[in-house]
Amino acid sequence: MSAAIDSHDHDDHEHHGAPTGIKRWIYSTNHKDIGTMYLIFSFVMFLVGGLLALIIRAELFMPGLQIVEPDFFNQLTTMHGLIMVFGAVMPATVGLANWMIPLMIGAPDMALPRMNNMSFWILPFAFTLLAATFFLPGGAPNFGWTFYAPLSTTYGPPSTDFFILAVHLLGISSIMGAINVIVTVMNLRAPGMTYMKMPLFVWTWFITAFLLIMVMPILAGVVTMMLTDRHFGTAFFDAAGGGDPVLFQHIFWFFGHPEVYIMILPAFGIASTIIPTFSRKKLFGYSSMVYATASIALLSFIVWAHHMFTTGMPLFAELFFMYATVIISVPTGVKVFNWIATMWRGSITYETPMLYAIAFVILFTIGGFSGLMLAMAPVDMQYHDTYFVVAHFHYVLFPGAIFGSIAAVYYWMPKWCGRMYNEKLAAVQFWLSMIFVNITFFPMHFAGLAGMPRRIPDYALQFADFNMWSTYGAFGLGITQLLFIYILIDCYKRGKPVGTQVWEGAEGLEWTVPSPAPHHTFTVPPTIK
Repeated sequence: MSAAIDSHDHDDHEHHGAPTGIKRWIYSTNHKDIGTMYLIFSFVMFLVGGLLALIIRAELFMPGLQIVEPDFFNQLTTMHGLIMVFGAVMPATVGLANWMIPLMIGAPDMALPRMNNMSFWILPFAFTLLAATFFLPGGAPNFGWTFYAPLSTTYGPPSTDFFILAVHLLGISSIMGAINVIVTVMNLRAPGMTYMKMPLFVWTWFITAFLLIMVMPILAGVVTMMLTDRHFGTAFFDAAGGGDPVLFQHIFWFFGHPEVYIMILPAFGIASTIIPTFSRKKLFGYSSMVYATASIALLSFIVWAHHMFTTGMPLFAELFFMYATVIISVPTGVKVFNWIATMWRGSITYETPMLYAIAFVILFTIGGFSGLMLAMAPVDMQYHDTYFVVAHFHYVLFPGAIFGSIAAVYYWMPKWCGRMYNEKLAAVQFWLSMIFVNITFFPMHFAGLAGMPRRIPDYALQFADFNMWSTYGAFGLGITQLLFIYILIDCYKRGKPVGTQVWEGAEGLEWTVPSPAPHHTFTVPPTIK
């Protein structure tokens, strides 16, 4: 089928004199092209962010100064966080949304194709700005990815202004992508596809898009306040001028906590697509999954100050945020229960996407449990700003968001290019990733519980063994991802051709109607008007 589409597409280009070569990608308004560009961009950013992480881990391999100065170490931790969150995880899920949402709802393309093109092309410029900060006087931002004031306002290096502009651009790109998803899902569903018949991946992205539209302006607001504090004499975050540095944390985390769910909800949708396919069963509790996703999104707005228990808030506020955080774990637990119930007594086969999906459920749940520990205000006083927190959010993000995205690529890659990847090599890549991700991040729990603070380039001798293990794991994990590149290129170049039914028993579970051959000029078919 894919080959037929490709040849049809090629004839179409020839016929209409559409751009070819590099121009085809620059000008493309076709959801498949744009989805591919998002995925390639996010993978490049993943490798760049991973490289920064490996320098961080090399410095932490043993106590004492080894390879980088303390200030440069802080620049690395800041840029690693920013690149991974805004450059790797988010564009990956946007790329998957671009590819799959039109196919899953029977739409001919995304609703706003030119805006789609623009929302992608903003990203390379924003990250070029961010990367350029390494070469400016004073170096890159060194205040952590959360850029707390007054570290970023009063004491930030000159490159902070580049960082502020880059964050604005990223926000604009995200808002445009989110508008596109919402308009597409609301207006271009195939006849007969009601909301409660949409695949769960579409649902999770639909809800994520609303989250993006609500929180990105908050991020824009806080970086604008930073800018005026730095250059225009305001004192939003300066206590000497009547402002409050803790106000920054409130505004940032009011954006930052829903942002965490923006990164993980699409991965929930991916797991809910893959697990039924390889269990040969319908998803258990479809409607409860939809309501759980929506309630997670709503509750994510009232838990932000659990990041701030040590700032000295009143007791009633501590209690409120503690209870609200425990409550948000309930719909998450519903999801985990439903995934397990879907697998229960299913005819499970363990192809690579399913391996990743199962690993996602197990390891994400470990991250959820450490999150519950951090939700307890008195306990968090001890854990706060230790490596326990680093272990917690890396368990949610690496085996969560990143394993989810890798699972999706393996699952849909044969549909995208009409070829099958090397299953044996992919399984090797999975098991190596699984082993190394745990060697990297599990010891961090113990280092944190023993009292090792985060964001420091040097540490006391008693933490040496934990850090050594984490560094071994990190380098293993990094090298394993190079195998992933090889598998993808090998699939595209030499993979065995596949028919329309890629996964045995999966037909009908996945999408309603395949989208027609991609056109670069977009017209709405009469059936959908």
